[in-house]
Amino acid sequence: MISDALFARAKSHAKKTGRPLRALVEEGLRLVLAAERKAPAYVLPDRSAGEEGGVNPLEGLSWQDLRSEIYGEGTRNDGPR
Repeated sequence: MISDALFARAKSHAKKTGRPLRALVEEGLRLVLAAERKAPAYVLPDRSAGEEGGVNPLEGLSWQDLRSEIYGEGTRNDGPR
């Protein structure tokens, strides 16, 4: 259901503009549906590691080393970073 306050505002606006309430509702629906179509899809940014087509420098790391690499904690098992 439409709230009483919103319905009253819509009726008042329709009266002020000399349009039927139905026309106002149809226009509102068209605007909402058109905006939905225009909303761009989110594109995930490329956060690839290493060189394109090259060897992934993180592939050989253990979970502990990978975590250290991501969060900058301590040193990896194969020496300082």
